[in-house]
Amino acid sequence: MLGGIVLSLALLLLVVAVVLRQRAGLPWGRVAAADVGAGRPLERPLVAARYGLVGKPDYLIERGGVMIPVEVNPGRRAPQPYDSDLMQLAAYCLLLEETTGHAPPYGFLRYANATFRLAYTPAVRQRLVSALAEMRALLDASDAARSHNDPRRCAGCGFRTLCDDALAD
Repeated sequence: MLGGIVLSLALLLLVVAVVLRQRAGLPWGRVAAADVGAGRPLERPLVAARYGLVGKPDYLIERGGVMIPVEVNPGRRAPQPYDSDLMQLAAYCLLLEETTGHAPPYGFLRYANATFRLAYTPAVRQRLVSALAEMRALLDASDAARSHNDPRRCAGCGFRTLCDDALAD
């Protein structure tokens, strides 16, 4: 009798765990580190000195001995991932590659209503490295043009008061 109660309670807890994991949108695997308050926190950010890159993914999931970065944007609701979010996820893949010596095969991007998988291929890596080089060149440039036509984006920018190219309200 007691064994049946314990088994029923264990099954109930398993069902609750599965439902919570699905709602969170996290892939299955051990949460090795988290930068959002759950799991084992990343003590230091990941650093790729030769690329001038530093960062912390929201989660690192361990699957089959491989660390997989997970970036969570719960406020986003889109049928397809934004390119900027994919490049951020690719940056976490590069950071893992540089710090562990092993490139993750993919990473996950979680929006409020969907989870996307980014294959970390040589082409994705090269695109990221090119974007980083372009960003560094723009930092060294005396003047960089605005890269968008979105007044809301301008309104939230910390450089708006200094920008000669800011969009009007």
